[in-house]
Amino acid sequence: MKEFELIAHLLPSLPTNATVVVGAGDDCAVLDLGVPDKLILFKTDALVEGVHFNSETPPEKIGRKALARCLSDIAAMAGTPIAAVVTIALPEKFDPGCIARIYAGLNKLAAQFGVAVTGGETTTNPERILISIAMLGTVERGKQTLRSGAKVGDAIFVTGELGGSLAGKHLDFEPRLAEARWLAKHFAIHAMLDVSDGLAGDLRHILDAGKVGAEIWQSALPVSRVAKVRMRSPQPGGLAESGLPSLPPKHLPAVLAALTDGEDFELLFTLASAEAVKLLDAWRKDFPRLRLSCIGKIVAGEGILVRDKTGSHKLQLHGYEHFNCRDE
Repeated sequence: MKEFELIAHLLPSLPTNATVVVGAGDDCAVLDLGVPDKLILFKTDALVEGVHFNSETPPEKIGRKALARCLSDIAAMAGTPIAAVVTIALPEKFDPGCIARIYAGLNKLAAQFGVAVTGGETTTNPERILISIAMLGTVERGKQTLRSGAKVGDAIFVTGELGGSLAGKHLDFEPRLAEARWLAKHFAIHAMLDVSDGLAGDLRHILDAGKVGAEIWQSALPVSRVAKVRMRSPQPGGLAESGLPSLPPKHLPAVLAALTDGEDFELLFTLASAEAVKLLDAWRKDFPRLRLSCIGKIVAGEGILVRDKTGSHKLQLHGYEHFNCRDE
């Protein structure tokens, strides 16, 4: 059982109540607590040493990343972050100065986005540091953007560039909060999330929620310069297993990086194709330093097709998953 299969297995048994507008399965829970004109966003995320950072990572960047991941999920719902509580689990032998620097990085980013850090919990964890953050935010009623809602014919857009995050972006990315709220204010966004586990995996969340498929244009993928120059071996099975049999081998590493690396934390969204040109023109005016790319369209059916000069090929790749449980 893979990570997302386990999640799907657990979801039906989770209790709910009358406050829940959107429960588990999206980037944030959406709650109605009776606040006039506002819904509440509720999110938690964890950072684990050896998975999301290592012992060589500057402590300030560890703290920054821990908070930024939650901020990116608030952005995916077009929300505004309000407050966070922090749980930090430490090994028996830890460096207090290192922990102070972790909080310095976290606090600096919190101040940048007006987020109050209101407490949390400290505990022990053998051998490695674990940081878990729970965050509250708000979103204007009717403006929340969900993973569901993609329609056949929609254009698919992504902000920024994809791939090569391990070169440093996974520690330094900017949560797209202002951009997401701008999108929700000016356009009817049908579906949106942030790219945390790779385009190949996260786009499938939108497709599964909307019961639709997608065609991606390989030439339109905004592959980062880092991914283009990074040396990387094809996955086992090579081109045939990737679902991109016509792609020249010299181009495979960069495209695979853009599709599967994850931790890009860019916005991936769909809207009516008739709005695409208007969106691009307005975006260039208001966000001239941030790339926005139309990378494909929503189609009937299921799964992802990648179109290149030779035709369309079914993409077999998926994004990053934390584990793959097997019964022995």
